Amino acid sequence: MDNKIQIIILAAGHGKRMQNDELPKALVPLHDKPMITHLLKSIAVSGVCERPLLVVGQKADMVKAALGEKYDYVFQQDQLGTGHAVAVTRQALEGKVEHVMVLYGDHPLVTAETIKKLSETHRSSGAVLTMATVQVDDFSDWRAGFADFGRIIRNDNGDITSIIEKRDSTSEQLAIREINPGYYCFSCEWLWKNLERLQNNNAQKEYYLTDLVGIACSQQLPIASVVINPREALGVNTAEQLSLVASQL
Repeated sequence: MDNKIQIIILAAGHGKRMQNDELPKALVPLHDKPMITHLLKSIAVSGVCERPLLVVGQKADMVKAALGEKYDYVFQQDQLGTGHAVAVTRQALEGKVEHVMVLYGDHPLVTAETIKKLSETHRSSGAVLTMATVQVDDFSDWRAGFADFGRIIRNDNGDITSIIEKRDSTSEQLAIREINPGYYCFSCEWLWKNLERLQNNNAQKEYYLTDLVGIACSQQLPIASVVINPREALGVNTAEQLSLVASQL
């Protein structure tokens, strides 16, 4: 069994909110290239994974035609959240890889260094779950969008004990400046078992990958983490965010 980490890229989203109905989000241009290709380049430079697996949905054929045969693809019929997107890769990956890293086609600023660091930390820690975190001084200027991210809760020993989403946070928790960009590495043996435990008891009726952090904590399993540059956590959901990301590239 190959001990290398399989990278999964979630790329099933629409481009509608970016005033671009024609293209799936992953192919929306960023500096004259499809947005997802910036991330794919970082992955290639990192050397962590030779053949990323893309979860595609909206206009999947267009994504495959644009990116070609260097990648594997899994089709997600219905977009039911990040947890569901990873779950649809199970059949393709179970028993073939020991670890997976989850990244996003609409988060193009993740660097090769971060991908490598996340991979190395995960393997050396032996944790079932390793996650990136971001620390900011404040939520002003280009960091304003981070105010909507989940806050990282740690105990007195510095261990991650949970992630509290903004809507569930107290005013004290909202003051926390360490946030969750949603980049994870998982041990597959643990992941496949615990994906089944995710619930969709939320307003969107979606299955969230973030909830696996709480599951690992409830099992009293250690969670490893790496702090990354805040700009790497910038994602694209709107035309304004696309402009912001373009200014950072």
